Amino acid sequence: MSAHPSLPAPGRAPVSEGERIASLDLIRGVAVLGILLMNVVYFNLGEDAYFNLSAAGSATWLDWAVGVFGEVFIDQKFMGMFSLLFGAGIILFIDRASARGARGAVLSLWRNLLLLGIGLAHFQLWQGDVLTLYALAAFILLALRRLPAKVLMILGTAIFLLSVGSDLYAQNLVNNGAPPGGIWSPTDPEDDTLGYLSWSAYIVRGLGMVLLGAGLFRTGFMDGGKSRSTYLITAIVGLGVGLTLAVLGVVITALGNYSNQVAFAGQIPNSLGTIPASLGYIALVTLWSASGNEWLKDRLQAVGRMALTNYLAQSVLGVLVLTLLLENVNVTRSAALLFVLAVWGLQLWWSQTWLHHFRFGPAEWIWRSATYLKWQPRFRA
Repeated sequence: MSAHPSLPAPGRAPVSEGERIASLDLIRGVAVLGILLMNVVYFNLGEDAYFNLSAAGSATWLDWAVGVFGEVFIDQKFMGMFSLLFGAGIILFIDRASARGARGAVLSLWRNLLLLGIGLAHFQLWQGDVLTLYALAAFILLALRRLPAKVLMILGTAIFLLSVGSDLYAQNLVNNGAPPGGIWSPTDPEDDTLGYLSWSAYIVRGLGMVLLGAGLFRTGFMDGGKSRSTYLITAIVGLGVGLTLAVLGVVITALGNYSNQVAFAGQIPNSLGTIPASLGYIALVTLWSASGNEWLKDRLQAVGRMALTNYLAQSVLGVLVLTLLLENVNVTRSAALLFVLAVWGLQLWWSQTWLHHFRFGPAEWIWRSATYLKWQPRFRA
């Protein structure tokens, strides 16, 4: 690849293996595997089943147990972790590039323009893509990156909480006769305004978490820079508050008999619990990261180092198997869980195996080569 005139020559190389932050790789690995637990519902059962446990896929008590477990422990939390990590990663990338003499912000802008292209291509395969949102959020973070850490954290939290206002407004429209349609029921028509509100809630949640993650990284929280007691307290309080709120959301929805009257209101407690639960999970994984080397930890770190490859591979496998091959099969939630376990096993195996021979995952290698406008070395010495 030829040199790009607007990109500086110094520092035009990704970090070496020794410069990687092991705790971030571990958190990223846990997050990317956890995301599949909720995304798998989209591949075969559809959007309505993602939000409404009674819409599809819940034929037995086991299916209901799997669905409730996902609502309480997984939904929004692992995407929240991934979003926090993305915000932290942008700041880390800029800082390291700048320390090497490169124009970190310019290089990051180019890097995220490439990610936008990857995300738009991925969106053509599967509409649940999150990379496009992250790339767009990155442009906003680049403009705000010089704000103090506390300001980024407050701003990110405030933007995230706009999703609660969106859900309240959406519920008011439903209570006044607007049909939630595909968001909640496959048989009802969908009101365009509700569709826009649903997307806006998704966007502000993602953007808010990215900004919050950037601010938290500046404080030293995201990369294990705080004391053990800080992470222990964060894990206990964060998960205690966040998971309790998620349970409350499940109870509200169940007591409302999964009717339209709780379609959006029932999601609000879970949204309010997303930030504390996501931070609690990150704190828990950070504590685990400092506990010594283990077989599973090493493999999860490898999954995290290949997070882009593994995220895209999950979509390819999900679409091929659940959307195309099993298009006319009623896949229950418990059957979908078997698919998740199989993909987890595959990715835990192939990530470490691949990185035993190569420096980067295949998608990471392509992205990095395009970022630095130079083919990066593929093989280990």
